[in-house]
Amino acid sequence: MSPPLGLIFDCDGTLADTMPLHWRAWSAISARHRFEFTESRFYALGGVPTRDILKLIATEQSRVDLDPLAVAREKETIYLELLPQVGPVREVVEIAREHQGRIPMAVASGGSRHAIRRVLEHLGIHGWFQTVVTSEDVTRQKPEPDIFLEAARRMGIDPARCRAFEDTDLGMQSIRAAGMEAVDVRPLRGWVMPG
Repeated sequence: MSPPLGLIFDCDGTLADTMPLHWRAWSAISARHRFEFTESRFYALGGVPTRDILKLIATEQSRVDLDPLAVAREKETIYLELLPQVGPVREVVEIAREHQGRIPMAVASGGSRHAIRRVLEHLGIHGWFQTVVTSEDVTRQKPEPDIFLEAARRMGIDPARCRAFEDTDLGMQSIRAAGMEAVDVRPLRGWVMPG
């Protein structure tokens, strides 16, 4: 395979070790609003925006009282309070560090623009990326290819010449659907899905 002309990174669980903190926020919000959401399902839906997961839960659990947007904001508030505890996924951040300034790089995340910017700034790596694409920038979310295609478009690079990094099955599907080289970071980390 030809060397990539651009690199695209997911954020949560790929660049930033945030998934356990997101799970803590989900646990708090599911207890507060009395809906069922297991840890294994949380990890299986990695990359899907909070509001979309909440819409799914509201439908499945017949919760007409559950406002997905309002509850998503509550969940993000709880999560952002945990931000000081966020660390880098060192193996992946090192890959980005090695390529910084050499080829264009982007972030493609199912998170909110506000939260992703804060995480990248907290890690001191926000300036490494030419563009950051979030769930607010595309209509169709992972596993659809749109978020990775938009990142490639903004960098001005053919998707087939991009290498993208992910930590979830849905994210890997998204990258492959975009026609990009997909790198699963879980083996790099020796990561095993909880429960």
